[in-house]
Amino acid sequence: MSQANNTQGTLTVYVPRDATALSLGADRVAQAIAAEAKARNLDIKLVRNGSRGLFWLEPMVEVATPAGRVAYGPVKAKDVPGLFDAGFLEGKEHALGQGLTEEIDYLKRQERLTFARAGITDPLSLEDYIAHDGYRGLQRALGMTPEAIVAEVTESGLRGRGGAAFPTGIKWRTVLGCQAEQKYIVCNADEGDSGTFSDRMVMEDDPYVLIEGMTIAGLAVGATQGYIYLRSEYPHAEAVLLETIARATAAGYLGDDVLGSGKAFHLELRRGAGAYICGEETALLESIEGKRGTVRPKPPLPAIEGLFGQPTVINNVISLASVPIILDKGGAYYKDYGMGRSLGTLPIQLTGNIARGGLIEKAFGVTLRELLYEYGGGSASGRPIRAVQVGGPLGAYLPESQFDTPLDYEAFAALGAVLGHGGIVVFDDTVDMADMARYAMEFCAVESCGKCTPCRIGSTRGEELLEQIIVARSEGPQPGRIELLKSLCDTMLGASLCALGGMTPYPVLSAINHFPEDFGVSPDTTEAR
Repeated sequence: MSQANNTQGTLTVYVPRDATALSLGADRVAQAIAAEAKARNLDIKLVRNGSRGLFWLEPMVEVATPAGRVAYGPVKAKDVPGLFDAGFLEGKEHALGQGLTEEIDYLKRQERLTFARAGITDPLSLEDYIAHDGYRGLQRALGMTPEAIVAEVTESGLRGRGGAAFPTGIKWRTVLGCQAEQKYIVCNADEGDSGTFSDRMVMEDDPYVLIEGMTIAGLAVGATQGYIYLRSEYPHAEAVLLETIARATAAGYLGDDVLGSGKAFHLELRRGAGAYICGEETALLESIEGKRGTVRPKPPLPAIEGLFGQPTVINNVISLASVPIILDKGGAYYKDYGMGRSLGTLPIQLTGNIARGGLIEKAFGVTLRELLYEYGGGSASGRPIRAVQVGGPLGAYLPESQFDTPLDYEAFAALGAVLGHGGIVVFDDTVDMADMARYAMEFCAVESCGKCTPCRIGSTRGEELLEQIIVARSEGPQPGRIELLKSLCDTMLGASLCALGGMTPYPVLSAINHFPEDFGVSPDTTEAR
């Protein structure tokens, strides 16, 4: 993929508009750069690009030079005059200088397929998207039969990146095989897991790739209407999506006649009200329909009776955003990355007590230890890393002894853990794991839709039990409570209607199993001391 450098003496400066950069003062930095250039009578082109995902360097300012983009960060508004004095517009050295952006080790060692354009292009510019290989997948898909498109996605080995890891091609084939006057494509953009932000980055930093992926999905299954269900906490993503959907429609990439093909695909945005349960696909459908977000029993599957009772493809943002490169370069190209049944790449989000947090797109197979130390640089506190939680607030806690586990769906399942959406939250040795287990139950109690008893009542009783266990650590033996908690977890695992109640035991049981001392339990017994 080509990158634009300075041409004909144009001085181009890039300042991210990503929400993380904005929260750290990117707008003030952009204003300071524009004002300083004007004061010095310098003609610059200021581009508000997306983020590269190197969040410890945000706001990361880049300057296009003949050698490539040169990065500086983290930049504050007060640093701007000094940058100009040092000649940063020519890529000269400065204390905040990071060298050529593409040579930064954190970025250089990634395999960026889904995030190939993130941080490079202007997210709002359709022309910039097309100039960087955008819409090539759709152009190819328009010349293929629906069956051939589904076969290409199936060949790629793409699995749902939202957590369930269900093969995308099988889901699409099911919808394709259904006979209905109307079918739907629904994007689950209700990114509610702690420590996750890859969906947000796609929508803010490279939104056309999601629009293109949903359009291809519509062609593949015969759907003419799509909906993006966006969490209410993402106002920047909402603004970008509304603008880019309008631009894509005006340019003929959406509408009644997509690129003159005679095929229709329309796309609309629907904003959620902030309920975690609406990340579950059937609760999400209920919400789009204007109902209370509660879980539907299965069967019927949404692929057969989904939105408004019609066949529906529901995929998350990363799944759909991975489709354009699969159609552009082929399923065989995509599946050449990864290991076992976990094929392609996964955008990993590294957060918590970590020195270098950010987004890392790697082929499946990289280990937790590599991510934590070679990319993350260890804990931000400088203390030993004691545990990581992978897969959101309902993911298992993994101890240091399991840090050599490769990121692979089956490898994590073998540990009783989930890879989920690829979010990794890091804790140093000051963490109280009993308190973290209590929080998991509290979270479930607050976010439960209330439809099934194991989740609604079980989480409340679990929180009470854990409070008692925490108090008992300093008051002496409380035999039986751990066993009662484990029995409760077993009921929630086996009898909950959806994954909210069914997965809440994961963090609780993993915390007990790996960190029994925090529960007042001897490592060689299940009885409380």
